[in-house]
Amino acid sequence: MSVFLSYIFLGLSLAAPIGPVNAAQMDKGIKSGFFHSWLLGLGALSADIVYMIAVYMGVVRFLETPFMQTFLWFFGFFVLMYTGIETIIGAGKIVMKKGRQSESGLKSFMSGFFMSISNPLTILFWLGIYGSVLARTATSYGTSELVLYSFAIILGLVIWDITMAFISSSFKRLLTTRLLTVISYLSGASLIGFAIYFGIQAVKVLIQS
Repeated sequence: MSVFLSYIFLGLSLAAPIGPVNAAQMDKGIKSGFFHSWLLGLGALSADIVYMIAVYMGVVRFLETPFMQTFLWFFGFFVLMYTGIETIIGAGKIVMKKGRQSESGLKSFMSGFFMSISNPLTILFWLGIYGSVLARTATSYGTSELVLYSFAIILGLVIWDITMAFISSSFKRLLTTRLLTVISYLSGASLIGFAIYFGIQAVKVLIQS
């Protein structure tokens, strides 16, 4: 049980660092409430699971080619830039309309999915973290244990997703309209900052290749 709990904690640790998804999830919870923030995080979680399977199947070697790295960096740049600009444009609407913005749950889910699946850092992250988990588990345990511990990591990600959705949606009730707007602007600026970083990395890989 202690080993299972340690892998749950690993999942929490993987999800906790501040990044594009957490910034977008916080903004989504403030604007649209718990459900949409949870769906955005669930979309990102789905992308994480895709990469976990890719690492398990050995597909990551293909994703590490210069062409795919360039494509993913540029794709991540466009996804984050679009989301960041949309977040800043939507920030002013909080002032005009204090109620939650109505939008498609599918849009929230796909936003989180594409934001995570297009992040090359996610690939490297799961290659390093989950790859080492695979190597360690394969030498010490069997396939059933590997599935169990992989589930524990996913459970940790789910717990973080629910926690972030709850905290961000609670801010809607606790903070003033002006402060909510400022947070949305900062969130949008953060996403654009990540987008610029992705764009620079794409150009670097393009030049090196």
